[in-house]
Amino acid sequence: MITSAPTIVRPRKHRRLAGICLALLALCPLGVSAAAPTKRQLQQIETLLRQHITTLASDEYGGREPGTPGETLTLRYLARQWFDIGLESGTNDPGNAWFAPVELVERAPQGSRAQFFHGKRRVPVAEGGYFVVTSGLRSLIENAPLVYVGKTLGGEGARTELAGRVAVILDSEAPPPEPAKPGAVGAVPRAVDRAGKLLESGAAAVLTVLDGERSLEDVMARRRRAGYALAGERLGGDIEVFLSADTARQMLATSGAPDLAGLHAAGAAPGFSAKPLGITGSFEATSRETRIKTHNLIGKLEGRRPGSGAIVLMAHWDHFGKCAAPPAEKLICPGAVDNASGLAVITEVARQLSGGKPLERDVYLVATTGEELGLLGAMAFAENPPLPLGSVVAAFNVDSTGLVPAGLPVSVVGQGMTPLDPGIAKVLKAMKRKFAPGEAANAFARRQDSWALMQHDVPSVMVSTSYSDPARLEAFMDNIYHRPADEASRVVYGGMVDDVLIQAELVRFFADIKAWPGSGPPAGAKVVAGP
Repeated sequence: MITSAPTIVRPRKHRRLAGICLALLALCPLGVSAAAPTKRQLQQIETLLRQHITTLASDEYGGREPGTPGETLTLRYLARQWFDIGLESGTNDPGNAWFAPVELVERAPQGSRAQFFHGKRRVPVAEGGYFVVTSGLRSLIENAPLVYVGKTLGGEGARTELAGRVAVILDSEAPPPEPAKPGAVGAVPRAVDRAGKLLESGAAAVLTVLDGERSLEDVMARRRRAGYALAGERLGGDIEVFLSADTARQMLATSGAPDLAGLHAAGAAPGFSAKPLGITGSFEATSRETRIKTHNLIGKLEGRRPGSGAIVLMAHWDHFGKCAAPPAEKLICPGAVDNASGLAVITEVARQLSGGKPLERDVYLVATTGEELGLLGAMAFAENPPLPLGSVVAAFNVDSTGLVPAGLPVSVVGQGMTPLDPGIAKVLKAMKRKFAPGEAANAFARRQDSWALMQHDVPSVMVSTSYSDPARLEAFMDNIYHRPADEASRVVYGGMVDDVLIQAELVRFFADIKAWPGSGPPAGAKVVAGP
């Protein structure tokens, strides 16, 4: 585990590329008004992309898990690349140049205990028929009445009847998914978090009877995985209890309460109100906690108009480390597409920008930690930013590119959710790039780092050709995603080269004060749901 930030050894001869066109033709900047890149230039970009991915996805880097030697290797490699390209530290913190500390808390379920009583008589329940879990380190509830609440989701009016009680719900009565919010075009509806809503409404705990498609084994397999949060974030101490259908039937029959069919019928009746079951429960759950010290890497290309705002270019560096166990032949998830590809793209975008005319606005490059654990590095950046978030004119995340060949249409993840759409459309039109039809790419809006920035009102999207081919994307998600098979040999580089050129032009456009005056679109521009 890393206990201090990695260090960089400053080379004796530091070659800044700002304003310099290297002898290698392939590294010359591709400006907005420059001629189309030559075949040799495109080949050189591909060669550099391949170098980055081959290195970052190698076994030596161990799957880039936060808090491991793989993190140190990853951040040192990226920082040296960025330093040699011409970036400076972007943390704006003299005590933590380049590497912004992020502390994570890992919690995994450890102990689980449940007892039920009918009056003073204990109701026997098989030990393997329940599972109790808490979001805190240790939570205990004793002798709390069980109340069947049907399909209600709580709310302010339910606080009196839920206070100090255990809300009992049937898994088979789950409400339909919540529709996407207006304006969130193409977003996938999300399952309703009934337990969370009932806990927020004052329930002491929530007990779910698994009488639907989910089994107790399914729930235990999922909920026994470690959960992660930023250190300092309030994690609470809520208790959730899960009972198998057979265990629930046994408990209800012993206590004389209505059976599952009777509860279901009562819940469906007009004018239903919460029904006490005549049973009390005592529950205890404990968790094991581990602290992980990790880092975001932040570099900066300083603009020539300080105070005019900034552009953020982001990609997460973390992956899962070892993700398989013997006798599997391959144990490491190398994360070539997810997300060595994104790191490679933003690095080569920085090379393009640094080698050209200085931009008006500052450009921040951010390699985030903990994305796979819940967008935690991006959240840490947003909660403790190196610049006022209100000054961020546009942010572009790059995640899991390298899936398609060159020349495909472009998708915008976050289309219709920010004021950036008209500017993006203008850039792509100037580049003679087509948009992918439909808005399916927005299904990934909540699954990548720009979502964390959007929650802090930062206009942030993901623009890529890799989300424009549903068949290739589905094949990757079904067979390679988060598996040892995500290797450098599977990366498709043509679309990645396209993404480098597209990202570079997007940054140039939004860094131009005349082209994009502020945080919103130019005066008179019409914000549309999508290009």
